[in-house]
Amino acid sequence: MASTSPLPSVAYLGPRSSYSHQAALECFDPAKYTFEPRAAIADVFTAVQAGAVAYGVVPFENSTNGNVVFTLDLFCDRTRSFRDTFVCGETYLDVHHCLLSSAASLSSVARIYSHPQAFGQCENWLSANARGVERIDVSSTSKAAQIVAGDAGAAAIASRVAADVHGLRVLAGNIEDSADNTTRFFVLVAQPALRAPVSKGHGETDKTLLSFTVDHEIPGALCDSLKVFKDFGLNLTSIASRPSRLLPWNYVFFVEFVGHSDAQHVQAALDELKKYCLNLRILGSYRDEQRRRGQGYRDSERRVAGNGKAS
Repeated sequence: MASTSPLPSVAYLGPRSSYSHQAALECFDPAKYTFEPRAAIADVFTAVQAGAVAYGVVPFENSTNGNVVFTLDLFCDRTRSFRDTFVCGETYLDVHHCLLSSAASLSSVARIYSHPQAFGQCENWLSANARGVERIDVSSTSKAAQIVAGDAGAAAIASRVAADVHGLRVLAGNIEDSADNTTRFFVLVAQPALRAPVSKGHGETDKTLLSFTVDHEIPGALCDSLKVFKDFGLNLTSIASRPSRLLPWNYVFFVEFVGHSDAQHVQAALDELKKYCLNLRILGSYRDEQRRRGQGYRDSERRVAGNGKAS
């Protein structure tokens, strides 16, 4: 009998039941891929770069609390550790946080665990209902739920899926500040020409993400760089920055725009942009999946709760 080839694997920020896990299940068919949790976002980048997995899924930004700085810092690639890691897809996930605990009520909770992004997305509720309760940052919301499962005096901010997986009570539901709280995730790959096989994607356009630096000693250097996008008719969909850590007050800029890097007018724009940049790196082109909403998220919740391939 011929042997069966192992399924390609997808790394995500774990443990199981994290929002990154749910996002991975949005993008990849569980019948065709296996799912491997990683303890930190950096570990997902490392697994993709090393070829240990076919794809990686990482959070990039949230509609309430902005960019995930851990991911941006890895895209800065200050140590040149991820030169072959690119974005090949994106997915959007509705995020509804719950306060989970084995305690009977909030009055018994002395500390709350969660990811820093989740704390930022629930600030209004926490200020009104948990003022003075210690907050402890951990690597993911599902890690918080895992910790709390063995600590009767603690609670976690995580999803209802995590409550089911770890056998916790939901002390309060939908505690996020905004009812339309949404997180965007990127799919990483070590081959920039590949696209993520988003199972329910209906993107009608492409987007491109790039990073660049400018000479901060030249007046208007950033302005001149950004004007290139206007001159070539490229609509910006996201802009962010992080310290370069090479010089004080020197920054790496991230820009996402509508258009594929292989398109002739985009290549012309990038050639012009290079005139104003000290360095420039295309981080990937991918389908615009922002309009893909609805049933996919509910399907992913059911998959996480019952998927035996993730650990």
